Amino acid sequence: MANESRPCPCDIGDRFDYGGRGQEVQVGHIKAYVCKPSASTDRAVIVIHDIFGWQLPNTRYIADMLTTNGYIAICPDFFVGQEAWKPSNDWASFDDWLKTRDAGKTDKEVDVVLKYLKDQCGAKKIGVIGFCWGGAAVQHLMLKNPHLKTGVSLYGVIRRFEDKHNLLHPTFFIFGEKDDIIPLEQITLLEQKLKQNCKVDYEVKIYPGQTHGFVHRKREDINPQDKPYIEEGRKDMINWLNKYL
Repeated sequence: MANESRPCPCDIGDRFDYGGRGQEVQVGHIKAYVCKPSASTDRAVIVIHDIFGWQLPNTRYIADMLTTNGYIAICPDFFVGQEAWKPSNDWASFDDWLKTRDAGKTDKEVDVVLKYLKDQCGAKKIGVIGFCWGGAAVQHLMLKNPHLKTGVSLYGVIRRFEDKHNLLHPTFFIFGEKDDIIPLEQITLLEQKLKQNCKVDYEVKIYPGQTHGFVHRKREDINPQDKPYIEEGRKDMINWLNKYL
């Protein structure tokens, strides 16, 4: 059931009825959802979840989509056992909840996951994608982690990284035109700063009429007017990964 009337922008969208094709594994000190393609590959993608956590069916759906496109996909629990946000939570308590879940402090978990992908899965070319909270984590990682080849940040909250734009790796930024969390002025400023400071390939794309979370939190059958943009966003994400991995 769509909940577009809810006041919390992150609650816009739908929870998919989806079980997943992969399996849950223990990777060092964290749990993770892993899905592998039938043919062997040395390409892998780390999927960073949004505030609703690593078990959200929507995120696993995207991970499995990556696998059907030939990638090993892994979605770790970047909250490390702490509770994910629930739509029933009081939005007024969100800032306090977020203080203990910093998207800029994912390095320890990423290092553990990178080791697992290389040692246990044979991955040599590894990228990262992330949604909302995870999109901000992608921005952070693209600025500092030398072991990742590329990243796709989907509606990552820009204001976390206003003064840092010298990306290490090619990065694709996906935004919705009608996102209540990320105003268009912020996106314009991001583009200006990247143009001035970024020495690697990047792209910033705004999808008309789309709200926060549209690529992984909207169902085409409930939101038919959004279907072309949902599909375009997913296709663009895959094409970017294909180009750089």
